[in-house]
Amino acid sequence: MTNTKALTETLVTLAIGAAGAAVFWLIGFPAAVLTGPAAAVSVATLMGAPTLMPAVLRDAVFLVIGITIGATVTPEVIATALTWPISLAVLVITLIAVMVVAQGALMRGFGYDRMTALLCATPGHLSYVLTLSTDLNADVPRVALVQTVRVLLLTLAVPVLIALWGVEGEAYLTDYGAISPLALLATFPLALAVGWGFLRLRVPAALVLGGMTVSALGHGTGLTPGAIPVWLQAGAFLCMGTLIGTRFRGFDPRGVWAALGAGVVTTIIACAVASVGAVLAAQVIGLPAAALLLAFAPGGVEVMAAIAVETGLEPAFVAAHHVFRLLALTVLVPVMIARVRRA
Repeated sequence: MTNTKALTETLVTLAIGAAGAAVFWLIGFPAAVLTGPAAAVSVATLMGAPTLMPAVLRDAVFLVIGITIGATVTPEVIATALTWPISLAVLVITLIAVMVVAQGALMRGFGYDRMTALLCATPGHLSYVLTLSTDLNADVPRVALVQTVRVLLLTLAVPVLIALWGVEGEAYLTDYGAISPLALLATFPLALAVGWGFLRLRVPAALVLGGMTVSALGHGTGLTPGAIPVWLQAGAFLCMGTLIGTRFRGFDPRGVWAALGAGVVTTIIACAVASVGAVLAAQVIGLPAAALLLAFAPGGVEVMAAIAVETGLEPAFVAAHHVFRLLALTVLVPVMIARVRRA
């Protein structure tokens, strides 16, 4: 692909995403700057539009989202860390429940074989799951389709569930002013360096975690106080939603529709289990159940964290749980695979 063609496709894709954000904002859809582009670009991609999100822009977006999340770390957020082990334990239980229930549903309701059903039912860690799918001779296209549909549906459904819950976040209400341009400029190269180090160590969501780590340290110690500019946050969220839509490029629309039913079922199961876990954990640790739902919902870490920032529902808490979810799945999935092989 030539540079001119790639640039053209990228600009068209971003324009579609911006139009989707505008439409969703006009109709009052929750987290419109994220959900609107995800819906619009997904539809355009399935209709054959050559949508594109360059890797360099994608990585920049991940850094910005990580830095934005880290900027919400306050002494109050740090204090809640004392209660995180309880919610993390509940999170692991919900992960196991989703995998077992969704695997059974896909086998009985859609005729999937045991291994393909397990990998389709895995709540997240897409790149890891696809690698395993190839090594295990599972139905890789089906796994990719169901997992992609799950991420899209969760991106659209979770903000609606939170809106129906009627809870408003407070993480963004404390006004520390705007971060200084010098502090912001210093944060980015440091975040990139830490993220690159995490990549070398194969840490999940490395760039998001790198941005979050550097920003959280800067804000927690008072070295880089202040909020990330609104225009930068909005641009990152718009690109994040657009990126989700581009993941359907190259898929056969008929295959997407065939996997849609399976994706809907696994999403409903995941949301139901996450909601139960959120309500139970909220009773123990005293945070809003909606924040726990965001922390437990098995969408992409970048997507769920972005929704947390957009809604103001404990972004640092949510991001920490999603990074832990990916690490937990790294251990749980091989255990579940061994269980399937023994059956």
